[in-house]
Amino acid sequence: AESLHSCIGLLGISAGSLLLAVHFYSSPRAAPLIPSTALGVLLLIVSALLAYAGIRRSLRNASLLVSLCLTLSAFWSGYGVILILAGQGVLPAPGDARDALVPGLATFTLALFLVALVGFLCGEPLLALLAAAVSLASAHEVALHYSSSFGPSAVACSHLIVCLVGGYFALGRILYFLTKGKVALPGTNLAEKKAQEQGRGSAGSTNPFAAPGLLLNMLSASVFCCRLLGVTHSLFLGHVPWLWAAGTYQIGICVLSYRAMDVPMATAFGFTSILTFAGGYCLLYPTWQPEEPSFPTPFLVVFSILFAVLALFLSLQSPVDGLYLLVFVTYCIALACSPRGFFAGGPQGVAVAIFVASALVALIHLYNVRARAKIPTGKGAVKALLARSSLLKLREGPDLHAPYLGYSKYADAEVLTYACSVLASFALTATGDPQAPLATVVIPWVVVAGGILKLLGGSVAFARGKTLESSAFILYSVMWIIWGLTRYGGLYGTARSFHTATGIVAFMLFNSFIVFCSLFLNMAWFFYSLTFMLIAVSFLLDAVHALPTGYDIAATLIFGLVSFYCFLAALSSSTFEGCCLPVGGPLVQLSGVGAGTTKCLHLPARKASSVKRIADILRNGGTCGIPTDTVYVLVAACSRPDAVEKAHRSKRQAQDRPMSLWISSLKQLEPAKHLFTPLLWDFMEAAWPSPISLVIPRGEWVDFLGMKDSAKYVGTPQSVAIRIPDCSVTTHLIDLVGPIVVTSANPTGEADTTHHNQVYAKLGDKVDAVLCGGPSPENIASTVVDCTKIDSGNIGFFRVGIIPKSQV
Repeated sequence: AESLHSCIGLLGISAGSLLLAVHFYSSPRAAPLIPSTALGVLLLIVSALLAYAGIRRSLRNASLLVSLCLTLSAFWSGYGVILILAGQGVLPAPGDARDALVPGLATFTLALFLVALVGFLCGEPLLALLAAAVSLASAHEVALHYSSSFGPSAVACSHLIVCLVGGYFALGRILYFLTKGKVALPGTNLAEKKAQEQGRGSAGSTNPFAAPGLLLNMLSASVFCCRLLGVTHSLFLGHVPWLWAAGTYQIGICVLSYRAMDVPMATAFGFTSILTFAGGYCLLYPTWQPEEPSFPTPFLVVFSILFAVLALFLSLQSPVDGLYLLVFVTYCIALACSPRGFFAGGPQGVAVAIFVASALVALIHLYNVRARAKIPTGKGAVKALLARSSLLKLREGPDLHAPYLGYSKYADAEVLTYACSVLASFALTATGDPQAPLATVVIPWVVVAGGILKLLGGSVAFARGKTLESSAFILYSVMWIIWGLTRYGGLYGTARSFHTATGIVAFMLFNSFIVFCSLFLNMAWFFYSLTFMLIAVSFLLDAVHALPTGYDIAATLIFGLVSFYCFLAALSSSTFEGCCLPVGGPLVQLSGVGAGTTKCLHLPARKASSVKRIADILRNGGTCGIPTDTVYVLVAACSRPDAVEKAHRSKRQAQDRPMSLWISSLKQLEPAKHLFTPLLWDFMEAAWPSPISLVIPRGEWVDFLGMKDSAKYVGTPQSVAIRIPDCSVTTHLIDLVGPIVVTSANPTGEADTTHHNQVYAKLGDKVDAVLCGGPSPENIASTVVDCTKIDSGNIGFFRVGIIPKSQV
């Protein structure tokens, strides 16, 4: 699958280059072979394929192909949108197409040159050649726009080289994949390639997405750099595709950085995407209004403070990256000091510094992804300095971002989400002109920060098992989006005030439930949800035209300060061991709701050490929830009668649903084989391991399992259900412990549990540990077969589960 994703990436690069080669070869003609609109749409399709290839490839191996695919995808998506605009006559002036294309072309000339340089230094000549050829094509296209004597054939030749080289290697990898290694074109032998990658696998950077994100910062900065340097004549609609393409891809890279467990860099890319979308909005606004939009100064000051705090904490992880973020602190201050915002020379001068700094830091990240001898970023010096401190200790290790309720593929996004609450609340302090609500730049801050990124944070929180937090974040994001567009998008009118008030009241009812639930979480969350109620009240009073003077400012300031404290607390707890800033305990504690003083262990099932700890707990008389080949179950060791009785009590087992027995192999019943009929023994050998439970006659063989008096809780007086699960984790556990007593991990009469979070939610502190394996592979329980009369040639079914009758 890994080689197949590489093929998709190489074929996507070849396809995009072929389209551009045909376009430039036919451009001297009166009617090009591919119209601009059609070419733009095709490039957007190719960019989507490249993004897919880069993301899928990165999940398995941090290759330089990830940076190349994601960078080219962003480049061709912005390029494609500009071609569509030109084809539809949106860029009518003679120099508009040139001014629109040049900032992106210049950026990707340098960006792909950096990728090519690192490729040659790190022994990836194929990717280096492809990146160098596309970089050369972009440079030729820039020259073509400024010199009529420079023909388009040079651009087409460079793209043709990319097409031929990429197509050849893609074909070689496809043949290797389809023939299972029997056919390999010269130079495309994947066996050698995999050996090299495995040898360098441990040398990879922790976050392979940082470099593409930094290259996108170059793209957004180049739009304003080119205006300051006189390369382009003005900032206008044609530059918006570059800015919004960079912002969109940076939100994607923010999500991928959470997947890479890099909270500070994910937060940084979330911040820069907000600035990028705001820049695009400012360039888009003059298309329907002659004047330039104004900026809310308090917001930008708060944004610079958030950048500064994040830079401080990021310096503890990588001082180079922390110093890099200080440039954005300067950028926010420059925007706050200039009434013209992005159109002024001061912020454009800082954009030049951002362009240069992004190029240098991106080069460091690109090189450190694959190279063994890395460029030092100062992390070792910071660790040595903090090692002398007894107060501060950095969080490290493979379980750095492991949630309490088991295993998650994403790091915690609460830092970004709280920061977005701060930004959205302080953006609302801008009054603006009621006759021209769009003239004040508020929508990007409220909709992107308070809406889109907060929605992202809610989704990540849900993936980490934080049900209440995710519900609150998603609810608040919807509120910010609707109110931001209504109040600051010109959609709000007197005729709609009643309907708006009705919707806000509904939001307040939902938030009242969240405030009530936060009583059981912690004090910080209670105040966070309670102060958002003040925001909702200000929205309601404004909708019914009864807003007291200054109330909305006071409410937003209170909510912003509470959110800022939560931001600091989340950032410090994700950076240092132990919570540096207190968030308080639950205001209300109820037994069985998870607020007790003792909580059961949650151990990831992917680790052999976790299975060993579960085995130790079972041998010592504990009960545990574990994953299986069907749903989660509650287990106890047969060798511990007290544990069997404890499992029966915690489950409130009904008489018509007795507990069953599980073994790892028939060898565990070998001493009692003479007590089974040959037909039954042969049927058990044929049926297991599988999700089939066999109800067999009870007999003296039960005494061999050591349950003593607790055997009365297992099965019925006439029969016992027994099976061997088709799950390597479960059978390995039974090998360590011996036969186990099993029942479903839910109170009697409730639905089966299909996630380790549900085990804790339903059984609370009644179990000693939970082995966390994520979602169950199946949502259906096992098939239960009646074998009590098998010797007479008859079998029956108590329950038809995942295995159908015909297969049994």
